[in-house]
Amino acid sequence: MPAHYASLKLSRAMPILLSAWLVTLGATSAFAESGTTPEDPRAPWNWSEDTVLSAVNQVRAGRDLNPDSWPGKARVAVLLSYDVDNETVMGLRTGEVSIGPLSQGQYGHRVALPRIVKLMNEEKVPSTFFFPAWSLKIAPEQAPLINASGLHEIAVHGWIHELNTSLDAATEERLLRQASDEIEAISGKRPVGYRAPSWNFSPNTLSIVRKMGFLYESSMMHDDRPYELVQNGEATGLVELPVEWILDDAPMFNPRGNRYMNPRDIMQVWIDEFDKAWEEGTMFLLTLHPHVSGHRSRIVALEGLIKHMKAKGDVWFATHEQAARYVRAQAGMD
Repeated sequence: MPAHYASLKLSRAMPILLSAWLVTLGATSAFAESGTTPEDPRAPWNWSEDTVLSAVNQVRAGRDLNPDSWPGKARVAVLLSYDVDNETVMGLRTGEVSIGPLSQGQYGHRVALPRIVKLMNEEKVPSTFFFPAWSLKIAPEQAPLINASGLHEIAVHGWIHELNTSLDAATEERLLRQASDEIEAISGKRPVGYRAPSWNFSPNTLSIVRKMGFLYESSMMHDDRPYELVQNGEATGLVELPVEWILDDAPMFNPRGNRYMNPRDIMQVWIDEFDKAWEEGTMFLLTLHPHVSGHRSRIVALEGLIKHMKAKGDVWFATHEQAARYVRAQAGMD
């Protein structure tokens, strides 16, 4: 074969060879990182059917609890929730304490929460405020501020926004019991709703939540509608009010990340989600953080959303507790 033909053939083959090399490199890297070999039974591609099913069946969506109609013949239920994390996510949860981030946490309860509560009260929109217990312990004046109108609910969001998925069962349960006790002592009412820190379950979370007798849970993403949680194939009787990252302000409003969006653009995403929920006759649940959305240039998105929802009409604004009790009653679960 002439040299120039051999060279041409090799050059045409290079992309294929390079691709194969990269695939091999990636696979080798994956094996190294996981500590497995291609034949190792621990590798997920070698799992048995029972192993795969036991993994996915730990927590699943059960029956749909979306009612045929909402109170007052409303077409949609609107649940506005606020994760009042403040200093807990600004270093306390990890122990990496830095003065600057802690000041942002204080802004949450010093400035942002009063601004949010004032808006909710003026608009007469019942809302649910999820607290890591330490967030409330640092600034207990937040409880009477929220309770004053009689509109709102305080629920539990962990002890110090701990990474619950890294804890053993005994520690996770101890922290959640401590958190519920502290929130009850400060707010005057025991929380009936739970939202996991970082919206995730350990293998033990659901069992702990059930043992503690919570009315509802709000961390999972199996559906847009309320539903009953199922644990290892067993119906739990626990109402799930699902969340979703596209209906959370924090990822999109992070100016230090690479996903920052204009608040008015985010407002349009929320409006589109609400309009579809209205068409479907289901539920719209939004998760906000006072230290994020309580800033002056961002609260305009919330103001615009509420204005749109009220103009649309046929809306039932409710706390998570009110919604959970209503769907339970409609489903005959009480």
